[in-house]
Amino acid sequence: MENTDPKNDIQGILDKSWVFKNFSEEERDAVIQNSSLVQYHNKDTLFRQHTRTSHVMYVVSGLVKIYKENGTNRSVTLKIISGNQFVGLDNIYAESEYQYSGTAIVDTMVLIIDFGTFNHLVLSNGRFALDLIRILSRDSLYIFTRLNSQTHKQLPGRIADVLLYFSEEIFHSYSFEFPLTRHELAELAGTTKESFIRTINEFKHDKIIQMDGRKVEIKSLDVVKILSELG
Repeated sequence: MENTDPKNDIQGILDKSWVFKNFSEEERDAVIQNSSLVQYHNKDTLFRQHTRTSHVMYVVSGLVKIYKENGTNRSVTLKIISGNQFVGLDNIYAESEYQYSGTAIVDTMVLIIDFGTFNHLVLSNGRFALDLIRILSRDSLYIFTRLNSQTHKQLPGRIADVLLYFSEEIFHSYSFEFPLTRHELAELAGTTKESFIRTINEFKHDKIIQMDGRKVEIKSLDVVKILSELG
């Protein structure tokens, strides 16, 4: 983890991000003066479950794995946060402690904003508050969608959902590289590692996807979407 303090870089981030677009110059200055840019390396921990929430984190670039730990030294991967997204926002207004952990799975740049400053902006800028409601609403819909997938879909449908998740939500490309281990991917799909590997190999055999190590290319998007829809 490396701290950086280039105020011009923070200004550039605010200029490029849609979520900060309605800020006045005074509001931008407040963020710049009360924020830090932190560079996390692969496998660095951003925050741990049961530690206190004290800042707001905005992922500028990179990928963060969100996972839930239990008392038996096991964890469950919940979702992946990519660039231009807040991380932990659903937690910070609900609980004084994080209910899950966050770890960088590639080199990741994070804007860490003082909570008092952030909260003042929420209270004073209605457009910003509305944008945050939209973000939290999308997060809630993701939870419902994933719950429906894992409780009602057969395994091929759940694997198709994982492929579409990385393709359309994370990388915005039909060619990408899985940033997780097979075990973590199986957790996302709600299955075992062995079942995940067997099903993904069936997708390869049927020429639905092409794989080389962690590199994936969706060759038949229509089939993947049909499998996802039919479950």
